Amino acid sequence: MTELGDLAALLTALPPSVGPVRLVAVDGHAGSGKTTFADRLAAALGGAPVVHLDDLATHEEPFGWTGRLHDQVLAPFARGEDGAYRVYDWTLHRFGAPRTVPAAPVVLVEGVGAGRRAVRPVLAHLLWMELDAVSANERGLLRDGPELASFWQGWIRAERAHFAADPSRPHADLAVDGITGRILRSTHGEPSPRS
Repeated sequence: MTELGDLAALLTALPPSVGPVRLVAVDGHAGSGKTTFADRLAAALGGAPVVHLDDLATHEEPFGWTGRLHDQVLAPFARGEDGAYRVYDWTLHRFGAPRTVPAAPVVLVEGVGAGRRAVRPVLAHLLWMELDAVSANERGLLRDGPELASFWQGWIRAERAHFAADPSRPHADLAVDGITGRILRSTHGEPSPRS
């Protein structure tokens, strides 16, 4: 499978995984191209909603978003209702206005850890952005600029610890090249490469 349209057709044909929704995760290292790929896939799906985990994470809890995702998005989906989550403002250090997430046929959730153990049971499909941690993090740091360099140093440690304890890559249904966006193959059972 190499075409985005083929992937969109495959995802649409899957059985719902939470209520009426086929929840699809796009996971990978920070800077690996998750947001760009999720936006392209959402467009190929006719405008599928995308939940950005950066909107649910906080400075204090970069991976502490699982409860918020469950309570504000997944539980409503399970009831056949739209979700609505409050978006974290990274400048003001607080949650702001809620954003509605329709219980659409396919909903994408993208971010580091989107395929974590606590979320996998309700995923219809898990995509892994295939780009090594060093290259991805360098790309993210270049994107965000030197003013966020100290944040990135802390983030890299937190990400490394997260994936050491709860790797997503070995559970991915498909890998996506983090440079080209080309769809590759399943990584089921493959070990996560060392960072």
